[in-house]
Amino acid sequence: MNTKNMDIINDIEFASLFQKSKKLIDNARSNMGQMANAITVITSFLLGHYIVEQEQQGQERAKYGSKVIDSLSSYLTSEYGRGFSRSNVAGMRQFYLTYKDRENEIIQSEIGEWGQGIRIVQSEIGQLDMAYSKLAFKLSWTHYQVLMRIEDKDERNFYEKEAIRSNWNVSTLKRQYHSSLYERLALSRNKKDVLRLANEGAMPQKPEDILHTPYILEFAGLEDKASYHESDLESAVIDKMQKFLLELGKGFLFEQRQKRFTFHDKNFYVDLILYNRLLRCYVLIDFKVDELTHQDLGQMQMYVNYYDRYERVEGENPTIGILLCKKSDEALVDLTLPEDANIYAKEYELYLPNKKILQQKLKEWLDEEQDKKSAT
Repeated sequence: MNTKNMDIINDIEFASLFQKSKKLIDNARSNMGQMANAITVITSFLLGHYIVEQEQQGQERAKYGSKVIDSLSSYLTSEYGRGFSRSNVAGMRQFYLTYKDRENEIIQSEIGEWGQGIRIVQSEIGQLDMAYSKLAFKLSWTHYQVLMRIEDKDERNFYEKEAIRSNWNVSTLKRQYHSSLYERLALSRNKKDVLRLANEGAMPQKPEDILHTPYILEFAGLEDKASYHESDLESAVIDKMQKFLLELGKGFLFEQRQKRFTFHDKNFYVDLILYNRLLRCYVLIDFKVDELTHQDLGQMQMYVNYYDRYERVEGENPTIGILLCKKSDEALVDLTLPEDANIYAKEYELYLPNKKILQQKLKEWLDEEQDKKSAT
């Protein structure tokens, strides 16, 4: 906009007006986007419902099911153009079958319109607020096209809740799924916490909740079989800090790399200093490219002790130490550290894991936990 010949007001009162106006417009635009997403997803769900209903009174299989999809796709494409290809219409059918347990959450009129699922409330200053919490679907149609391909319901619910809570875009959702985030988090928990993971998502409440088995650092760009040093791995992680924090999980803030502290005239350096605002504690990370040793564990214990005694302030929780190593040794960790040590040795991989292997490992672990429970 050309303001050259305009008499522009530039005082505090006008600045307040501008900020309120800007907030109103930004809110409205954000809510319009959410409304558009919600309408698209609910429409897809209802169309899927109509298809299944037409096929066989709501049953999953029908003799002429494929003809229904072909015919509806053809008619809708003729009427509305793009967006109703055979694969899209088949996807709507699959979407309904995947999430049909939410049917009662969607308020419908006689012709399938949604009623009070979306509600706009206007506050005193005119801000728009959506009653978004009551919506059965809170992500975009593209998100749900990814989610409905996940067969395990608990795993699917986990990724949906995390995508909503962490505002993941579709690319991030795909990365987290293909890196087997659910299985890696689950393998670091007991059975009770696995169920909580599926129902509530990954909200850390204790140090163990931020651990992965293993950590996936494929974004570092280091060849798994190539020769590299700890400094190479550290530098690669620093260069991709945003992706590293995403891999670590919720609440992490970067504070410093190669933090130096001096003890008895000797200098010591911690590779990474992070802070977790949800757990309200420091998290110290050291990278190890060789086999884990008891010296590594003892050194991390010293780092944690130093931070607890000289850096931690009142109201903060004890410091957590994480050794990211190529090969961990649980027996060595148990023997070296006291039982209440807030220190963990976790393996990392430089490539995306085999999802089927992790799924099988998780299943075997859950079966073992169930057998132990039955035996007692």
